[in-house]
Amino acid sequence: MSERWARAFLRAYRYAGAAAYPMVGGYVAWRASKGKEDHNRRRERYGVPSRERPDGPLVWFHAASVGETIAVVPLIESILGYGIHVVLTTGTVTSAQVAEERLGGRIIHQYVPLDLKPAVSRFLDHWHPDLAIIAESEIWPMTILELGARRVPQILVNGRLSDRSFKSWKKRAYIAEALFENMAHVVAQSEVDGERFRALGARPVTVSGNLKVDTAPPPADEGALYAIQRQIGRRPTWAAVSTHDGEEVMAAEVHAMLRSRHRSLLTIIVPRHPDRAEALVAELTTMGLNVARRSTGDRITPDTDILLGDTIGEMGLYLRLTEIAFVGRSMTAQGGQNPLEPAMLDTAVLAGRNVQNFRDTYQRLIDKGGAKIVRDRDMLAGAVNFLLGNEIARHDMMSAGAATVEEMRGALARTLKALEPYIHPLIVQSRLKGAGGR
Repeated sequence: MSERWARAFLRAYRYAGAAAYPMVGGYVAWRASKGKEDHNRRRERYGVPSRERPDGPLVWFHAASVGETIAVVPLIESILGYGIHVVLTTGTVTSAQVAEERLGGRIIHQYVPLDLKPAVSRFLDHWHPDLAIIAESEIWPMTILELGARRVPQILVNGRLSDRSFKSWKKRAYIAEALFENMAHVVAQSEVDGERFRALGARPVTVSGNLKVDTAPPPADEGALYAIQRQIGRRPTWAAVSTHDGEEVMAAEVHAMLRSRHRSLLTIIVPRHPDRAEALVAELTTMGLNVARRSTGDRITPDTDILLGDTIGEMGLYLRLTEIAFVGRSMTAQGGQNPLEPAMLDTAVLAGRNVQNFRDTYQRLIDKGGAKIVRDRDMLAGAVNFLLGNEIARHDMMSAGAATVEEMRGALARTLKALEPYIHPLIVQSRLKGAGGR
């Protein structure tokens, strides 16, 4: 593919729109989020604003989903502290709820416009952002091109490229380069990510570490936590969290394998997608297991085998109920899920081998003794059995995980330093506006 062809492709993309080129990330991401948005605010998807633009400098943040939203909260709070307005776009109802809980009325939330020229133009015409900051790995060609045409600096923070994404973009290297030349700066999570962005033509690229490390541990309602802890009592527990299809049954099979050795064992299963709860209850019940659902307020009795955590926003509660957690999307699915939250909450971390999306984080945890990789169900059962029966080894693993997280902190400060040349003029503008208003 030639550079000339790549630029012709992007010109066609600009006028034909993403629907004509579904191979490109932004459109695919939108398709994946369909059905997860607030129908009362659907017009925002077409760039129609539901709020007025405030006077003064404004930064547009985009965070696709819950994890990315949580990761950029400290960064947003730092920028708000300079008197700069923030409009935050996300793609799902859940991420919008997280934004409301963590940031409230301090920011303006909108659902991200579709990566189509009319929607993006309408959004930018209204908000006139002075700076655009995109979290992690969202590549929206139309948005990138429109921001570039308007000379709005755009920065990718906490940047990450999975093995699959990097391989895909390498096949279209000229398109990647034509897009990334619009980026003012890429702040990558790891050295591997940084090298990948450079290989695709991004300049300049700096490495910050993972912003998620600098976030607070997930919260828990103290009243609810106390009530559930009283119901559990002194029973041994372990959890399988952020699980994907197949991993819930695997966790239930591990429970069945271990309950003869740990007679009062309670297994906590927290599916990544709680809307699968009905099917999971039916499946686990046919295995002869007694299931209590958190969403329906089922009481945990001495006969309860499985606590099904089928609620949103309560990961902090579930992780505080145990000292051992298997982190899903790592055994029957690809890529893994983030192990930082369990490690922050003094939990021994177990995972399957498919953790490519969080390779650097897992490697650090494993090297320090805070996490262990298991090959299959039987090895998982053995690891859980060992940790349940060996308090010293379990607590050593818990402490190692928490210590590793502390060592990894600092990404926020490094990201703010990279952003300084773009934020400083907005701080000056904000102060001049404030002085003029007095």
